[in-house]
Amino acid sequence: MKVKMIVFALALFVAGAAVCKADSPHMGTWKLNEAKSHFSTGATKNHTVVYEAAGDDTKVIVDGTAGDGSAVHNEWTGKFNGRYRAVTGSPTADVRAYRKINSRSLSITEKKGGKIVLTGTITVSADGKSRTVRTTATDAKGKRIRNTAVYDKQ
Repeated sequence: MKVKMIVFALALFVAGAAVCKADSPHMGTWKLNEAKSHFSTGATKNHTVVYEAAGDDTKVIVDGTAGDGSAVHNEWTGKFNGRYRAVTGSPTADVRAYRKINSRSLSITEKKGGKIVLTGTITVSADGKSRTVRTTATDAKGKRIRNTAVYDKQ
């Protein structure tokens, strides 16, 4: 009887965690709405961003184009707890951290060689149909770049 209760409790916990993650307004596929976005000259444009469950973590997959027109693809897997985790495929960052601000907003910070190179906020609209990403970055020449990207939920 004890084993059955433990298995039942564990199954209930896993199901609850999956439901909570699915309820996150960030989860899903987001497409860039260039008409509503504002980019600095030569900025990277992330055309598609996907948030998906990866066990207990969240995987973020980004595809876009760099300022020179070359393709960009990077991936990050972790929790929205402010801890830095490796980002793969990014020429501008080694690690990235997301921190939950509230149910619809995250902060993002990226580092390259231990130095912060990007900070910003990601906010999903109240209706869950769009998200706005505001970032401030430092390019290779030390110039500040400010961008506002607006995405539509797919």
